[in-house]
Amino acid sequence: MNQSTTHLAGNHKVLSSPVKRETAKIKNSLPNLPMKTLFAITFGFCGVNMAFSLQSSQMSRIFQTIGADPTKLGLFFILPPLAGLIVQPLVGKYSDLTWTRFGRRMPYLLFSAPIAALVMILLPNAGSFGFGFASFAALLFGAIAILFMDLSSNVCMQPFRMIIGDMVNESQKDKAWSWQQAFSNLGGVIATLLPFVLTYLGVANTAKRGVVPMSVRLAFYIGAAILLGISAYTIHTVKEYDPQTYALYHHIDPQAHKVSKSIWQLIKEAPKALWEVAVVQMFAWIGIQYMWTYTTGAIAQNVWHTTNVASSGYQAAGNWYGILTFIQSIAAVLYGFLILSRTNPYKRKNWYRFGLLAFAIGLIWVFFIHNQYLLIVPFCLIGIGFFTIHVEPFNIFTSSLNGSHEGSYIGIFNGTICLPQIIASVASFIVFQLVGNSMPGMMLVAGISMLIATLAISVIKQDKPQEDLSDSAK
Repeated sequence: MNQSTTHLAGNHKVLSSPVKRETAKIKNSLPNLPMKTLFAITFGFCGVNMAFSLQSSQMSRIFQTIGADPTKLGLFFILPPLAGLIVQPLVGKYSDLTWTRFGRRMPYLLFSAPIAALVMILLPNAGSFGFGFASFAALLFGAIAILFMDLSSNVCMQPFRMIIGDMVNESQKDKAWSWQQAFSNLGGVIATLLPFVLTYLGVANTAKRGVVPMSVRLAFYIGAAILLGISAYTIHTVKEYDPQTYALYHHIDPQAHKVSKSIWQLIKEAPKALWEVAVVQMFAWIGIQYMWTYTTGAIAQNVWHTTNVASSGYQAAGNWYGILTFIQSIAAVLYGFLILSRTNPYKRKNWYRFGLLAFAIGLIWVFFIHNQYLLIVPFCLIGIGFFTIHVEPFNIFTSSLNGSHEGSYIGIFNGTICLPQIIASVASFIVFQLVGNSMPGMMLVAGISMLIATLAISVIKQDKPQEDLSDSAK
């Protein structure tokens, strides 16, 4: 005679009686998570985005400071998306097959967070080892450092994305993705504000030729410490479902996690939503890549009227871009918490369109502005768009998944982010010349690409959320 027993999984009681389990399978999907669990799942992204925000806001400044040719910046920006294109599907694939006493996704975070922190310390010192200004050794060191930083940061990032697919139901998914991106932007706020604050406190914002200023280096050191601390909190707090509980909630075979398929096979079997959203992602991320690459130079040229990376004007532009990114992040956080986390799951495509349109207007507007304070308005629009592009595509795509190979598919989906960045970086060698070697001109190109992405949203048809049959979601 079978005994009815219960066990805890992620703060939820799960019936293990065969009869009750079958009943649960008929009427239950993923349960609602307590707010403290939802917070723990999403807050960790704050630390990860410290690395990405410092990288995106300061990488152009670092490489030009150590002597990189502005016309060749696209070469250095190929490395991070290339790393993500390769690493994230692999992390997804192998974490789908992993179940340890530390969890399924968390072991990867436990391994990658210390490496990411170490590389964050090394990267801004690319000009501090006596290689010489514009020397091959300095640029090679910087390129290798940014490659390893992005490799480790990508491995850090994937567990946080995958855990939402693993544990969050449809009724809470909009809130989870929005919270995760909101906390991500909070990390961005801290990261991008640090050089400005440190300069205000008296830390040197200039250095000898070829050396990255101490204000930037110290910002990376602080970011590394925060990344380690928050990652440790997440690893300690989040308790993932065991294989049986996961299978019960996702209505799949408990042995499904032992079945391995090649990445190529999974791509061939991918839901239509992957390809539909990929069309939009192509143009959107081309625009974002050009924004990351050329914004500091565009602001320096339009507002401070300089292209000399050693000048105080250029370094001031770099700090002001940090402030604008801070404003962008605050706008994103407010928009996420107050609006996007409360939206109707059946209106995701409309909110996607609104966010990208705001993004496009903001980027195009930057091209025309020559006053540093007027830049605040377009960067608020950019914040709304940047937040949206990290929420709605994942909402739409993950709703088409059934719980099997979830991590692999989220890793594959990251290719719709990385591949456009690689294409944009390669194309920049031609596009930059076509706009007269003008960094403000590249911001206009970015805005036009984002506008095309807005129009391309019409190709998305698979935009309906999964039916959530759980009692707790009613």
